[in-house]
Amino acid sequence: MQEAVMKLPILPAVYDTAHLPGRVLLALDRAVMLALLVSVTVMVGVVSAQVSLRYGLNQSIDWADEVSRLAFVWSMFLAIPLGVRQGAHIGIDIVVNRMSPLVQKALRRAAALLSAVMMFAVAWAAVGVAREQWDELMSTLDWSVGWFIVPVGVGALLSALHLVRIAIEGPPHVAVGGAE
Repeated sequence: MQEAVMKLPILPAVYDTAHLPGRVLLALDRAVMLALLVSVTVMVGVVSAQVSLRYGLNQSIDWADEVSRLAFVWSMFLAIPLGVRQGAHIGIDIVVNRMSPLVQKALRRAAALLSAVMMFAVAWAAVGVAREQWDELMSTLDWSVGWFIVPVGVGALLSALHLVRIAIEGPPHVAVGGAE
């Protein structure tokens, strides 16, 4: 019997990985998934420790609120591109679904391209805001408040790359299902 070995989180490719761009995107997705797991673990660990100390020993961790909030922000913005890669983002397609398959395909690709442009703009703006705020420190830690903005840029950039891929290749190979 083989031993169970803990591996990196399973993140199947939902797009072509035969060529370099697909392999790079998959590697980035796996790195983001790992960072997301670390971020959620930090958030849950710090909040659990804070609650246990506060209610169990009447003590408190001064920096718990800032670290847990920072981990929450990182978690949310790192999770977004993992949904975008699979087409799991919100879309209102009542009108598009009434069109011919060829028009639907063109509209979906155009929407992906416009969304990619917007995500590149968000990433660019996040870099500017992070640079402006880099010298400002958090109230309980000697960390820059710019670290709250960095995940916005990272998430937006990776989302933009996935949206460009969707605009070029079409939607993901694997359907993730609807929200109904």
